[in-house]
Amino acid sequence: MGVDKAATGQFVSVGLLGAAAFIVTADVRVVNPLLQIIANEYHTDVGSTGIIATAYAIPYGLFQLVYGPLGDRIGKLKVMSMTLALFAVGTTACAFAPDLFLLTLLRLLTGVFAAATIPMSLAYIGDTFPYNQRQAAIGKFVGAVALGNILSTSLGGIVGDFLNWHLIFLFYGLISIGVFLLLWRTVSRQPSPTPKANTSGSQWFAFLKPYGSLLFKPATRLIILAVFIEGAFFFGGFTFLGAFLKAQYNLLYVVIGFMLGGFGLGSLIYSRSVKWLVQRFGETGLIMGGGWLVCLCFFGIALLEYWPLFIPLNILMGLGYYMIHSTLQTKATEMSPGARGTAVSLFAFSLFLGQGIGVAALGPIVDGPGYVPAFLLTGLGMGLLAIWTVWQIRRHAPPPNKVVNVGEAQSATILSE
Repeated sequence: MGVDKAATGQFVSVGLLGAAAFIVTADVRVVNPLLQIIANEYHTDVGSTGIIATAYAIPYGLFQLVYGPLGDRIGKLKVMSMTLALFAVGTTACAFAPDLFLLTLLRLLTGVFAAATIPMSLAYIGDTFPYNQRQAAIGKFVGAVALGNILSTSLGGIVGDFLNWHLIFLFYGLISIGVFLLLWRTVSRQPSPTPKANTSGSQWFAFLKPYGSLLFKPATRLIILAVFIEGAFFFGGFTFLGAFLKAQYNLLYVVIGFMLGGFGLGSLIYSRSVKWLVQRFGETGLIMGGGWLVCLCFFGIALLEYWPLFIPLNILMGLGYYMIHSTLQTKATEMSPGARGTAVSLFAFSLFLGQGIGVAALGPIVDGPGYVPAFLLTGLGMGLLAIWTVWQIRRHAPPPNKVVNVGEAQSATILSE
């Protein structure tokens, strides 16, 4: 596929990276359908039990900023393999947590270690695949993430109605141990990267300096701001879809779990058709089409009061979301070719920051005017984001006949089709 194996040592396949991303993605939202059951076992209420989700999400977002520079310094796959081992231990331990406090602590630590897998994988793909092949490679990687999304919601619904919730953590932990062993076998054969000089001395926050350099670039600011807005609008609305289905139609949790899994099916469709989509629509076409497809799906869910329609709309929403998100991801891998780990980590941090703010902002709308206004606002926001992003990309694109040097060409690539 045009991969420079000599530059990276023993080549790690996208399939193996996808296996790691699959298990981490499945673990991210595994507790969401199980909150009531866990609350009952620990004799507390759902609101208090929700701390286990918060404890996971906050370090998962924050530590994106740490792993980027660390991966650029000592090696992306080395960081990924070490953290995956600790993730496996933490996830397995969650199965044996005797009380809510210890489960919360273990989920916090698991979130810290889980944060490295996806950004380090994307950065490694960016280092390994030339840009004209990178979208297809990331699309294949996204397929594994999509399967993780399907499993997390669907299996969570099954466990919620039929099995013991402890088993799901034991299952994920054992699988992640196996993936770690396969990854470490390859990583141990690779030559160690040449350490980068530490010019920051003993300054405590020196690791933040590369992020300041990245944000100085207009192209980087565009992508980081776009994914922040995307996270705020999309996940601000998507987070409440399960509660909406329960409140509006009083469906069983297992049914809700499988219905929400349709989003992952849509992203899987994207991963299988990404080559055709890129050739047919180009990057700006994917952004515009994906944003407005998500918009129409949220509108349909809000206004069409017939729950079976949620299934195809959610599948199409998964397709539309990854049309825009995967394109932004691909551009993020080119924001700083010499420090892709840092660039992709900044991208992921901005996404999770937007998600947290979006959920907090839409919560009062859901509790006040209701789900319908919240979903309409979410859909409209995604559509307008697509228009703004495409306008910015075209506005900064270089003139067709302009001669640029290599550095300028790399900056232009991120802002043009």
